[in-house]
Amino acid sequence: MSNLVTLIEHYGLALVFVNVLMLQAGLPVPAYPTLIVTGALAARSPYTLPGLVATAVAASVVADVGWYMVGRRFGGRVLKTLCRISLSPDTCVRQTETIFTRWGAPSLAVAKFIPGFASVATAMAGIVRLAPWRFVLFDAIGAALWSGVAIAIGYVFRDAVNDVLAVLTAMGRIGLVVIVAAFVIYLLWKWVQRQRFIRQLRMDRMTVAELRDLVTSGTPTTVIDVRSPLSQAVTGRIPGAITVDATNLRPELLAIEPTSEVVVYCACPNEASAVKVAQALRQRGFLRVRPLTGGIDAWIEAGQEVER
Repeated sequence: MSNLVTLIEHYGLALVFVNVLMLQAGLPVPAYPTLIVTGALAARSPYTLPGLVATAVAASVVADVGWYMVGRRFGGRVLKTLCRISLSPDTCVRQTETIFTRWGAPSLAVAKFIPGFASVATAMAGIVRLAPWRFVLFDAIGAALWSGVAIAIGYVFRDAVNDVLAVLTAMGRIGLVVIVAAFVIYLLWKWVQRQRFIRQLRMDRMTVAELRDLVTSGTPTTVIDVRSPLSQAVTGRIPGAITVDATNLRPELLAIEPTSEVVVYCACPNEASAVKVAQALRQRGFLRVRPLTGGIDAWIEAGQEVER
């Protein structure tokens, strides 16, 4: 453990760069503990506080520019990938769309303080083709604020942090085991949260083929799109679909015949937003309501028509 502290003192900048780069790339690797510890050790290490902040900002911008470019290239499909590898709840897509639609580029300045928002917001900036200079400017501001807070906490409370490090050092290998165990517990807790969330989404789905057959057969069918206007503008929507705010179901939906077919779709992993709306409609008395498997992406990949 003492060797680990020595390495942090001498190679703190490299450690911060790699750790922040991994986190902003989408891996579930917490960086705040590293930033706090390096901030606490800055007084007795070769690096400086401004150097730490600059390193964290550089690593963050490098990773975020990567996601920005991927968003410009592949569009909304990249959002699903980000939500899967980040272990964040699948509703991060909807949350990001809502925040980004309301605040635009300035939302990047606080994105890293919002769980499940940071990496997805950078891809969203690429999807809507935000000007590169505006993206880099606000992303760098956000990275400086986010990393600066953690480093400042470590520096201000450096005596307490150093005491903790001293205890872990005295414990020797056991101290290192404690750190590894804490990290493993963190990952397990995030995984358990995700699995619990996925279990809540279990219900019957409708396939694209089934929906197409319903429409062509003339069966009374109501199709509901719960995505944000921003997402609909990017990909289009299923012809005739009704736009609904997932957080505020409109009263006029109650005018739909409860026994008619109702199909709800979104563009998020596991059809999270669509399932939530479908469950809410069932509670309101709708008997035949199902989410669309794969959402709008599956509809488009099947070669079906969309309207804009």
